[in-house]
Amino acid sequence: MTHPKHNTIKSSTVFPLKTLTAATLAAALLPASASAVETIDLTVGSSHPTTIPWVGMIPQVFIPKVNEILAEEGEYEVRWTEAYAGQLYGTNATLTSIQDGIADIGWVFSYLEPSRMPLAQISAYTPFTTSDPELMLDVMNDLVRSVPEFRAEWEDHDLVFLGATASDTYDIYTNFPVESLDDLEGARISAPGVLGVWLEPVGAVPVDGTLASYYTDIQTGVSQGVVGLATGNLPARIYEVAPYVTQVNLGVVFSGGLAINQFTWDGLPEPVQQALMEAGEAYTRAHGRDLAERYESSLERMVELGADQSTPVQVQALSDAERQQWIDGMPGLAQQWVERNEGRGLPARELLNTYMDAMRERGHEPELAWDRN
Repeated sequence: MTHPKHNTIKSSTVFPLKTLTAATLAAALLPASASAVETIDLTVGSSHPTTIPWVGMIPQVFIPKVNEILAEEGEYEVRWTEAYAGQLYGTNATLTSIQDGIADIGWVFSYLEPSRMPLAQISAYTPFTTSDPELMLDVMNDLVRSVPEFRAEWEDHDLVFLGATASDTYDIYTNFPVESLDDLEGARISAPGVLGVWLEPVGAVPVDGTLASYYTDIQTGVSQGVVGLATGNLPARIYEVAPYVTQVNLGVVFSGGLAINQFTWDGLPEPVQQALMEAGEAYTRAHGRDLAERYESSLERMVELGADQSTPVQVQALSDAERQQWIDGMPGLAQQWVERNEGRGLPARELLNTYMDAMRERGHEPELAWDRN
């Protein structure tokens, strides 16, 4: 683990008095604190490129917001080193890399950390809860901050949580047409981590993978499609190898969040900490709005870009009856998750109830009431 970097101070240059005019002498004799700004070096990183929406929001929203807040106060500024697209670490090391200080700040991909962050998997075990990313982000930001055991999943790994990230709603992308759920039986479908369990009702075979591996996996025959996101699959060009898009609307998932190394955090002045926290909130709000707007436009863009492929991109919604069949066939995923984690001494049942109630309190009734099954 790394410890806080030494800060550098910008201060006035000292000249020999005999070379100064009266005006410059007066300026030189002003108190240094009147103009000095403390410069703090911070490195921010991500395993994914900035073409992925939740990563792009770091340079587009988070960093400018920090700079804006600090500029208004005039005491501190941050000199940023930015390293995206796996320049410092890969997809499977997002948590440990921020924990170990390889980057000071970065996106932590929590649902690839089921053993280290079991409570963070709750939305992955409760599909068909909501397709509204802004709602999911609002709920998760609140739960991470208000539920001590949930917050501890970050703090116990020397991470300070700054703001949540989520997906848009998940659909199925395949290299073969899907006319009914029967077409998915036995098909090899890539899915990130625990999301593979969503395929159980349709008899598909989950293949563990990430957005960085999907294209090659389908291209080489390792899998025949993905449980994927429009906003992620568009820049990753998944539609080129999986042109059949079946809109299932499996739901939004809490994917992780922006976090800062605890030792870096502890070494920062309070105004900088406050700026980072405020910027994290702004990042999450902008991210939610962006996801809500991008879903339809991303699908439209795939159709446009894939029109001249040997197999043009085709988008088709799963029928209501088939979708309800998928919902009805869901195993007791949430109950399995509760039993496993309560066996480890974690308040999983309480968190599940709080999560479902938080949705209802905001005016949304989950399609599948996992706390009542």
